Amino acid sequence: MKIRKLVFIAIMISISVVLSIIETAISGMIFIVPGVKLGLANVVTLIILMTLGEREAFLVVFTRILIVALTYSGLFSNSFWISITGGMLAILAMILIKKTKLSLYSISVFGSLMHMVGQITAAIIVSNTETLIYLLPYMIALSVPTGLITAYLANKVIVSFKDRIRSFN
Repeated sequence: MKIRKLVFIAIMISISVVLSIIETAISGMIFIVPGVKLGLANVVTLIILMTLGEREAFLVVFTRILIVALTYSGLFSNSFWISITGGMLAILAMILIKKTKLSLYSISVFGSLMHMVGQITAAIIVSNTETLIYLLPYMIALSVPTGLITAYLANKVIVSFKDRIRSFN
C-alpha cells in the first residue's frame, strides 16, 4: 500500500472516530429510541467504499470500532460486542449490495438496516433480554432516513473530491 494512501486512510479513520464520538454525544438529544444514531461515522465508510474499495472500507469500520471501544466503552464490553456486530454486519451487507450496482443511497440504507439488526441481535445475546426485539421495528423505521442522510452527505463529498480521493489508489 502506498504511503499516501495509508496516510489518507489513517486520516479518514481519525475523522470517523471523531464523528462517532460526536454522534454518541448528540444522539440522546435527537432520538428517543436508545442506541439510534445519525450514522455520521458511516459517511466516511461510504466515501472509502465507493472510492477506494471494500477492503479499505472494512479496515476503516473495524479500526474505528476498535479505537472507540478502547477509549470509551472498553474492549470486549457489552457495548463493544453490540457495536462490532452491527458494524461488521453493516459493512458486509454494503459490500454485497455494492456488487449489485445499486445506488449509493440503496447501499447506505441497506447498511443502516443491517447495522440495526446486528445491534439488536447482539444486545439480545449479551443482555439475555429477548424483549429487546420489540425495539427493532422502531430502529428499522429510523434507519431509512438516517441511511438516506448519510448517503446524501457521502455523495456530496464524493462528487466534490472523487478525483483527489481516487488518486490515492
